Amino acid sequence: MDRSKTAAVIPSRFTAQRFPGKPLHPIGGVPMVVRVLERASRARRVGLVLVATDDERIARVVERAGGRAVLTDPALASGTDRVFAAVKALDVDVVLNMQGDEPMIDPENVDRVAAFLQEHPDWPIATVAVPLVDPEAIADPNVVKVVRGDDGRALYFSRAPIPYRRREEPLFPTLKHLGLYGYRRAALARLTALPPHPLELAESLEQLRALAAGMPIAVLDAVGDSIGVDTLEDALRVEEILTRDQLREVAR
Repeated sequence: MDRSKTAAVIPSRFTAQRFPGKPLHPIGGVPMVVRVLERASRARRVGLVLVATDDERIARVVERAGGRAVLTDPALASGTDRVFAAVKALDVDVVLNMQGDEPMIDPENVDRVAAFLQEHPDWPIATVAVPLVDPEAIADPNVVKVVRGDDGRALYFSRAPIPYRRREEPLFPTLKHLGLYGYRRAALARLTALPPHPLELAESLEQLRALAAGMPIAVLDAVGDSIGVDTLEDALRVEEILTRDQLREVAR
């Protein structure tokens, strides 16, 4: 498939209960949304990168950084709705939803999701996951876990530690779900037209709407972990990691 038919969209809202103004918070002197934009732009399988935002301040910062922003209706209920609003008038077949608070997302993960959907037209949705071994992270409700079937599709996503283990010895790793989704255009249109599902509302996980509707989600192996920024402490942690990595590159 021609990569020009694949778009990566970064939904970005200024208002957040726990971290107002999060998209514009500087990470190493660069606004977080621009960090994500830079990562998305390095993906080889993506032809178009957009930031979908309801705030003109974010749009101006994105455009000054050389990116392309699309202003969306502030009344839209979710990031997925903003993603669809940004592409519904475009001629694209595959749409990636890249979370605007993932400034460390690996471009290779973006390419893996894009390539899978480009090469497997029967799958409507794809995402990535990475093995999780830290007991505190497994128990943390802010870390989303996924159980994957033998055919690679998601069986369930949860904030709870899943699967429940009656034995101490690990038969298989717990999988951490990373906030990156790929949709075939028709699947995205269908998903955003569905009402929220009770499972989705209970867990506050939108992907459960797709599973409840019988839409299979392929769970691919991620090349590495990422850190979602939900608080100022998360942002400081990411900044420390990026600074350390930059110093290592300089020392080589």
